[in-house]
Amino acid sequence: MSIWSTQDVARDAVRRQAGGLDTAQIAARTAEAAARARETAADARGALRRGTDLPGVEIDMQRLADTWAAKHTEWQRIQTLLETTGRAMYEPADDETGTRWERERGQHREERLAAAAAHREQVRQDRLAVAVQLRLTPAQAAPLQQAAVRTGLTPEQVLAQLAARVETAPDGALSVSAFHHGHP
Repeated sequence: MSIWSTQDVARDAVRRQAGGLDTAQIAARTAEAAARARETAADARGALRRGTDLPGVEIDMQRLADTWAAKHTEWQRIQTLLETTGRAMYEPADDETGTRWERERGQHREERLAAAAAHREQVRQDRLAVAVQLRLTPAQAAPLQQAAVRTGLTPEQVLAQLAARVETAPDGALSVSAFHHGHP
């Protein structure tokens, strides 16, 4: 899934390409985008009828057609902006609508990146958190409870300290070296 819609991608691309172009160049780009929009729409319809694309090439013909249609719409918007304002050349900084859209895209991107980072951190934390259920017989639980009483910890805290210090021998045997609570 993309952070930006087809329209967002088209607006961004056209805005960057249009900077510094005069009205005649903008009109030519608008006409070219209209032709490409028609061609790719026809290609997309044809690909649906044929049910095949180019072998070994993954092209979403409908997305390509949608992108060219969106680019054509944006070129038209810029052309209309120049005509209504009487400007001879397009400068992205003078385009209030385009600047607002760019700011919104940037804000949306930052929000999505922050959400993705938060999700990655939550997944990391979830992997670190291990819920263990341990069933001990009264005879097995007695030494654990005695250690908890002597140290002033809960049985779960004693087990956590033991788990933090567990060592695995080459043969797979587990052991915990002697230690005092609160000492490394």
